[in-house]
Amino acid sequence: MSPEVVVCGAGVGGLATACALGRLGLRVLLVDKQPEIRPVAKGEVFQPGSLRVLRTWGVSDHLEKAGALRLDRLVARDQDGTARMALDYGLLPDGANWLLAHDYPAILRAFTEALPPSVEVLRGVVADGLVRGPAGRITGVRLKEGREVTTVEAPLVIAADGVSSRLRKSAGIEWDRREYRHRLVAMELTDAPGIDSDFSAYVTARGLRLRYPLPGRRIRLYAQVEPDELRAASPESVDRWAAALVRDTPALTPLEDRIREAVHRRQTLPVSRALAPRLTLPGLALVGDCGHIVHPMAAQGMNSAVADAACLAEVLDACGELTALSVDRALSAYGQRRHAALTLVGRTSHSAARMVTDLSWQGRLLGRRALRYTGANARIRYTVMHNMSGLGAHPLTPLDRLYQIGLLPDPRARQQPAWA
Repeated sequence: MSPEVVVCGAGVGGLATACALGRLGLRVLLVDKQPEIRPVAKGEVFQPGSLRVLRTWGVSDHLEKAGALRLDRLVARDQDGTARMALDYGLLPDGANWLLAHDYPAILRAFTEALPPSVEVLRGVVADGLVRGPAGRITGVRLKEGREVTTVEAPLVIAADGVSSRLRKSAGIEWDRREYRHRLVAMELTDAPGIDSDFSAYVTARGLRLRYPLPGRRIRLYAQVEPDELRAASPESVDRWAAALVRDTPALTPLEDRIREAVHRRQTLPVSRALAPRLTLPGLALVGDCGHIVHPMAAQGMNSAVADAACLAEVLDACGELTALSVDRALSAYGQRRHAALTLVGRTSHSAARMVTDLSWQGRLLGRRALRYTGANARIRYTVMHNMSGLGAHPLTPLDRLYQIGLLPDPRARQQPAWA
């Protein structure tokens, strides 16, 4: 195969890009260092904007057949379960008014099953570095399989190799990655009792607890912890921590037995945010976690990767024949459009995370006020939900920010936005 595009990384960003570009009829080579899909707790909820795209690619059909669950609300709750801010996705336009949840390996399989015939997949292959032409343009990639190193050339290389991307470093693109002061413990509760079909974030004195259902009577639960809180902890200490988790969040009491079982299979995940200063170089595009990462509180990371792929396919489809000149022109449009959109996504995700995870007294005061006043304001609540859904960006104004924390009364608080 002589590829027109080489996609490096078979997470959601890479698979989505291969799917989108393969549907244009392009010859795509997709490589990934992992020999097989691995279980990991990340990227499990699709927003409505992504679902519109996935329907056109045929991915959502595979997800539905695999039992993906529709969630109808995103809710911020007190520790006892009282809703403080509820985003009701049923208010969004028909056909785009729900979230879809499944575990990450099932999502990767759904993308893989939807890949067009023009996509070739090679696993167990490391994208080791970029190849440049005489003028410095990126013209290919070095691939390493075991001890064997080969060079594959193509008009376009896609870096989708994750947060610690070798290709981003090889391209010389540095970014300012900012770590949050906490980590998230991820647990999968099995054979769990039924819960509401929503994405619920609990605001507690010890930070965020996040839960949503998965197919097969499973529940994903995240809990905020200090960076070293459970490091090298004994089984007895972990049991005490699980008991305190339930005690501090009474709404989770029906899940206590399952939490005590799942905590010993936990994953502890670092949490950070970053946006590369540029998403392209001549011959190269960054997609997904390679170019941007956000806090998972607002369920934006995986959805942003899908939007990257859709945007890239759109600009490449418009450029006609794939030449170095046409590709680089398309990449310039992709970089400008996505960087602007991702700046807003990063701001939205960071604001949502701070409302719940900041444990300083100032952070807790502002966070609780923002939840209370946003929850009571139909106009701002709808705007926030619409922005998070990926159906179109309507940034909040500085005046809206004052309404959000109750410093000014909003005369339009009972109305939906005029643009809606």
